[in-house]
Amino acid sequence: MSGYSAPTTDMLFVLEHIANLSQLATRKGYELADLDTVEGLLDEAARFMEEQLAPLNRKGDEEGVVVENGQIFHPEGFADAYLRFVDAGWNGISMDESHGGGGMPWCVGLAVQEMMTASNMAFSLCPLLTQGAIDAISHHADETLQEIYLPKMVSGEWSGTMNLTEPHAGSDVGALTTKAVPGDDGTWLISGTKIFITYGEHELTENIIHLVLARTPQAPPGTKGISLFIVPKFLVNDDGSLGDRNDLRAVSSEHKVGIHASPTCVMSYGDQGGAIGWLVGEENTGMRAMFTMMNNARLSVGLQGLSLTDRSYQQAGQYSVDRKQGKAIGAELDAGESSPIADHVDVRRMLMTMRANTEAMRCVMYANAAAIDFANSSPDESEREHWDAITALLTPISKGWGTDLGVEMTSLGVQIHGGMGYVEETGAAQHWRDVRIAPIYEGTNGIQAADLVFRKLPLGGGAVIENFLSEMSTLASQLTGNNRLGSLGEALADGVTQMREAALWLGGRLGTQHNDAAAGAAPFLRLAGVVVGGYYLARSAQVAQQLLDAGDGDADFLNDKIATSLFYGEQILPTVAGLVPTITQGADLFFAIPNERM
Repeated sequence: MSGYSAPTTDMLFVLEHIANLSQLATRKGYELADLDTVEGLLDEAARFMEEQLAPLNRKGDEEGVVVENGQIFHPEGFADAYLRFVDAGWNGISMDESHGGGGMPWCVGLAVQEMMTASNMAFSLCPLLTQGAIDAISHHADETLQEIYLPKMVSGEWSGTMNLTEPHAGSDVGALTTKAVPGDDGTWLISGTKIFITYGEHELTENIIHLVLARTPQAPPGTKGISLFIVPKFLVNDDGSLGDRNDLRAVSSEHKVGIHASPTCVMSYGDQGGAIGWLVGEENTGMRAMFTMMNNARLSVGLQGLSLTDRSYQQAGQYSVDRKQGKAIGAELDAGESSPIADHVDVRRMLMTMRANTEAMRCVMYANAAAIDFANSSPDESEREHWDAITALLTPISKGWGTDLGVEMTSLGVQIHGGMGYVEETGAAQHWRDVRIAPIYEGTNGIQAADLVFRKLPLGGGAVIENFLSEMSTLASQLTGNNRLGSLGEALADGVTQMREAALWLGGRLGTQHNDAAAGAAPFLRLAGVVVGGYYLARSAQVAQQLLDAGDGDADFLNDKIATSLFYGEQILPTVAGLVPTITQGADLFFAIPNERM
């Protein structure tokens, strides 16, 4: 497996010109996020991830975790790398300074997270889950609980988990049966079983703070009767030191297709009478807190599609230059010589497809994170509502489209390797195996598609999606008359027209024909991702051309940016035309064959 080289030049370009980092740096709380500081920070992060985490990726895949007497251990090197990760302050880079974080905008933290995930996805899941738990506690727990748990979670000394899923309660969270019984001292006794708990047990941190969904005795049925509890692995004494082991344990760790060095646990609570927990917020408000965790995690999971695509692209690109086979069309070679497979048209098609989708995903996801930052720092309510709406629209696209692409693009990475891609020794298949979980967890992509269609299209009476479509149309019009970028403008204009047509058709069926709208949801998610990705690449190309015209920047980088964007407009944006008939056919044929004959 080849090494990883963090694409910091492109990251900085996207942060500056798509995420509008310079404008963010003028906002209260983000004053440290000037371009020079962020550039230095990303360079340091790149060195750490490339040198400390990337070399452990293959080892983690081959050896996995080991379960011994209810404890779970990583391969050699992981614990030391995590300690260095914490000591360097990377865990809290975008966390609140009041709890010991670095105070950087989330879009900058996302860039660091991209490097970490691309270097070692299995390792990255521990900080990712901790981040989601921190968000839930900071938004929903009382000040006492925040003071106890947040400083050491922000630093990374303690990690966090999300305990949602049960054997009979997966996507249907409302079916969960874990119980919470009130004690006499304000605590609760938790009992039940949770499954698929990422980093539910491990040796990297001295304490693990579990966030557990459970039902209180008089809770109403379904999702309206769910509460959230903090249940630490070790109880915390009044002086902050660790006390007794809580009544919880990891029963086992799953044997998975990928991310072998990320423990995925079956957790048992209350074998000895009840694990001690503390209520987060009010009773029966657990779903609201859960969505705080989930929305954070969904963007981070979408980022896994980007990160693993980039890692796979880098490896495939290097292999395609080194591997020589046959004679490329038009090549002038000496007798007995062969061309690098990168010179063959079909291999180049796959490489450019991976590259273009990588850059499109990076733009969408950094813009998504920046929208969160602008909302959090907005000085007035109307501006905050605007950015919240953009966040709501982009999040299911980031997660759903991004992870679907991650699976497809890492599969292309295997294909470029040919037969060697199917051999584990090359490491090409690990990226596909690792990212294959991403369309499944933190809300399946079917749920993301339904969220986009049933919840996000109607926002503001349809005004949110229409305003975004109009913004994309404006850019398309600006580019259409440009000598170099005109074809990209035309392709984007066509894509926006098709997206508007599909959105109007779906919107007209939300009230009465739910199955028809649901049938079109997944292809609409794909269409939206392709078009929105094309929009941000078109903005990138426009900026790159302006910089070239002004004589600024690295000409090779900027010309490559334009070429990649033009490829996207020529080869990828036109694919949405075939999705509109799929979206607008309805669901009748989905159910034409009865269950017993399926």
